[in-house]
Amino acid sequence: MSSPQYWILVGSPENYAATREHGFRVQGFKTRHRKKAESMRPGDRLVYYLTGIQGFAATATVVSEVYEDHTPIWRSRDPKKAAEDYPWRVQIEPDVVLPPEDALPAEEIARELHHVQKWPPEHWRLAFQGQLHRIDEHDFASIRAALSEVAARKGVSR
Repeated sequence: MSSPQYWILVGSPENYAATREHGFRVQGFKTRHRKKAESMRPGDRLVYYLTGIQGFAATATVVSEVYEDHTPIWRSRDPKKAAEDYPWRVQIEPDVVLPPEDALPAEEIARELHHVQKWPPEHWRLAFQGQLHRIDEHDFASIRAALSEVAARKGVSR
């Protein structure tokens, strides 16, 4: 088996809520991210970054190959993309899952992340533009550890 890949999934609190409402069992990706979604394999890990809140809220593990499904679950905030149905999907298993109000502010750890170092420090938020980004194991482990600390402190268990 190959080593897992690590991903940051950027989404709105509303789309995060939709994933939570589906028991953190399925995750969809926008049409334009087909190639990235197709490269996902069981064992890959996801980190959830919430726009607006600018925080990390969850981690999950991919447990299936990608498949196509057009059942409406998630919505684009952009009215021009109202037809976007996030057709590239994988089955997932939840790991650390926080309510949005308990999300870890990204600014607290952003500058430690390799992914963010591609941008000038004052523009760290640019690292979280677009829906899906590959990250390295260091970044995943750092975010997951910080999320686990928040979950333990808040007494959150999924």
